[in-house]
Amino acid sequence: MFDAAKLKLYLVTDPYLCATFGLLNTVNAAVKGGITMVQLRDKEASTKDRIGVGKELQKILKDTEIPLIVNDDVEAALAIDADGIHVGQNDKSTFEIRGKVGKDKIVGLSCETIEDAKAADPALVDYIGISPVFPTPTKSDFNAYIGLDGISDIVNATSLPSVAIGGLKREHCGKIFSTGCQGMAVVSAICGKDDPYMETKLLHDEIRRVFEDNKPVN
Repeated sequence: MFDAAKLKLYLVTDPYLCATFGLLNTVNAAVKGGITMVQLRDKEASTKDRIGVGKELQKILKDTEIPLIVNDDVEAALAIDADGIHVGQNDKSTFEIRGKVGKDKIVGLSCETIEDAKAADPALVDYIGISPVFPTPTKSDFNAYIGLDGISDIVNATSLPSVAIGGLKREHCGKIFSTGCQGMAVVSAICGKDDPYMETKLLHDEIRRVFEDNKPVN
């Protein structure tokens, strides 16, 4: 059973943004800062290279409860025994993906529209990624920006847990979680920062504050 709480602060890596500080160093710092999930995303790398980086990430995540997801590379995900895989609408079908990774791996699916979310089969998909919320240089293959106001419509179109992504920053935490999203995924809010640990901790603390402010009063 997939734990939707893992989506709360989801780091998606970018090798170019992380180049100065180092991708592995960035993830290590973000783990200490409070991320709840990591996705290895490198559209231009070979499967061999993804496997190499993935094995190093597995060492960092060992003895944590932070799942490692691989973006759109089933072979790499299986080779490193990652916790799951994330695919887009134009990648292999989720039926095919689930058949390859088995029932115990996490499968995430990017959704840009209400129709995408409605079509996501809960028997095959564990969560959806709602994207892109805002303009971002890390994603260019999409139809239109969703915006904060568009998130709720997609959330309400499916029973699946959801995580929003696309240009999200600390100031967006309150709005993101008020839509019913279980999490926010970030790239540039952590990757490429001078102090990834502190940026992660500030995000983590803001999310915690949002949840505490919204607790029902007995």
